[in-house]
Amino acid sequence: MPLSTDIIGEQTQTVEHQVDARWLMAYAASLGDLNTRYMDTTKAIAGHPVFPVCLEWPSILETRQLAGSDSLTDTESAMGVHAAHDLHIYRPISAGETLHTKATVVDVQSIRPGAASVMRLDTWDEQDELVCQTYQTSIYRGVEVTRSGNSLAMMTPTLPAQATAFELAKTVTITVDGGLAHSYSECAHIWNPIHTDKAVALEAGLPDIILHGTATLALAVSALVDHCLGGEPDRVTRLGGRFAAMVLMPSDIQLEIGHPVDGCIGYRVLNAQGQEAISQGFLAYR
Repeated sequence: MPLSTDIIGEQTQTVEHQVDARWLMAYAASLGDLNTRYMDTTKAIAGHPVFPVCLEWPSILETRQLAGSDSLTDTESAMGVHAAHDLHIYRPISAGETLHTKATVVDVQSIRPGAASVMRLDTWDEQDELVCQTYQTSIYRGVEVTRSGNSLAMMTPTLPAQATAFELAKTVTITVDGGLAHSYSECAHIWNPIHTDKAVALEAGLPDIILHGTATLALAVSALVDHCLGGEPDRVTRLGGRFAAMVLMPSDIQLEIGHPVDGCIGYRVLNAQGQEAISQGFLAYR
């Protein structure tokens, strides 16, 4: 079934979240990241820079019910692939906050594999101050796009130059535990059976269960914070990359880190087969 550009501008309902210390700590612990900023409750703790994906997941699911996307079959929706991520962080997330998240479809394009849609996910606090904002691209293979003369794509941010070219500074090996997808699913509250149910993964044409793209991203960001930012996650202002190849478990992945330029670090992640699991990676900092 086709995906219509009429969906551009459609928004989900607002989802309210109660963010407690237990959730923030569990998310970081699932990644093996015990940075005291996430764990030391004798002080005010904060969320891992990639924690916003936990808040965004319910809104992402709700976009499948928006007028225009409801033309997709359940199989087509379920086979949608998270292709790219661009997260803007305006301040760290703290324990005890009430936050609100809403998704807006900002673009639909016809590409060679099928259809690509971009949604903007806004998260704000009780004072109506924006906490973070994500531009997420999804690809639906084999799906056509139907265009309306009234639809107009909204502006999306330009990627930093470091995302497409960087001079290699160092390579870091990251060990991916065999059970990471299970612990990440439960601690992030992001449930998709291709990450935890082998029968479902095989039926989807995968060789086995695979790690979430956002988990691979979070592992890379943890390493970047440790190796490049002196273990200070509050310095991160923007991060992202393109999800290009799967990560199987258990395995070792390689994080290739570029030299910092103008407050931004380019990187890429290679899976155990030497394929780019994350390409065009970037992390901006203050």
